[in-house]
Order: sequence, then structure tokens, then C-alpha cells
Amino acid sequence: MKPGAVHEFFRRLAAREPQPKTELVFRDPFTLLVAVVLSAQATDASVNRATPALFKAAPTPRKMAALGPEGIEPLIKTIGLYRTKAKNVAKLAQALLDNHGGEVPHDRDALQALQGVGRKTASVVLNAVWGDPEIAVDTHVFRVGNRTGLAKGKTPEEVERKLGKVVPAEWKRHAHHWLILLGRYTCLARKPKCPECPVADLCAFKGKTTV
Repeated sequence: MKPGAVHEFFRRLAAREPQPKTELVFRDPFTLLVAVVLSAQATDASVNRATPALFKAAPTPRKMAALGPEGIEPLIKTIGLYRTKAKNVAKLAQALLDNHGGEVPHDRDALQALQGVGRKTASVVLNAVWGDPEIAVDTHVFRVGNRTGLAKGKTPEEVERKLGKVVPAEWKRHAHHWLILLGRYTCLARKPKCPECPVADLCAFKGKTTV
């Protein structure tokens, strides 16, 4: 996709959703971090159904660590891989207490050193909390990047690198959310809604739907 087309691509997405935000429900950096960790291989909707009770019981790292995996599990058992995630959340909460004064660090390496936090999770937190121009590549962003021709790659890391190069600086702050929303509601995996897509004419996908 040529630079002019990329600029127009994001201009249209911005016109449709000027201030996009994560659909995960959170109160502060800590609850966002936990929600993103829980969302791995799960939908935001399923996480949002479980976290109100979890965050009521343990709204801080200290209370989460005290709850422990055994206390966390019953509160998130409706989410996939809940046993592993309960252990991860308890450990990351303790690590925040031990190493960061109970605060979520504004640092990629420190975030990724936490249990259950990979590059994508760190990128989401850095972007949503501090406005860093990070583009986290989940399944939606990966699909949209490849399908549209915006950033083709065989791995999320490759797509992320290419997006970092092609997305104009003025659009990087919200690019992650615009691409997720496009993939989640319009550029669907099995049957994309091409007639409803605001960037269909800029897209390189050869299998565009007509109805």
C-alpha cells in the first residue's frame, strides 16, 4: 500500500471513530494489566463478565497477591485457561509489590518480565495507559494487516515491524485500536463485510464480498 493510501486508510478510520479505546473494562493501570493478561486466547466480552467480581475482591496488587491462585480461580473460571491465568496474575501482582512499589512500570522490559506478560500485552498497556505509539498485533490486527496489504507478514512480530514503518506518526497513537475494531466488526475472518468497509477501495484483498 502506497504512503498516500495508508494516510487515507487511517484518516477514514479516524473519521469513523475519533477516540477509540480498548473494550476491556478497567479502573487503573493495574486492573488494565490484569484484564489484558486474562484476555489472552479469550474474548474481551468474556473477560469483562469476570473482572467485576475479581476487581471487587482484589482491586490492588497487594490484595490480588493475598488472594493467591486459589482465591483468583473461582472468580475467573469462565475464562479459558483460568488456572494458568490465576497463577500468572497472582505472581505478577507479587512482582509488582516486590520490584515496583506496587505500581505498574512504564517500561517495556519491566512489563515483559512479569508473569504472563508478553510483547502484545505490554504494548496494549503502554498504549492505553500512557499513550505510547505502540501497535499491539493480535489476531485481528494480524489479519487486517495481511489481508489489506497494509503490512504483510508471517508472524505478529513481522507485521508489527512493518506497521511501525508504514503507519504515519500522526495516526500511531490510535492505530492499534482502529485496526482491532476494523477486524472485530467489519473485516471478519470468515466473511468480511466488505460492502460496509470504509477502506474497501484501498484494500488489496482479492476475495472481497459483495453482500
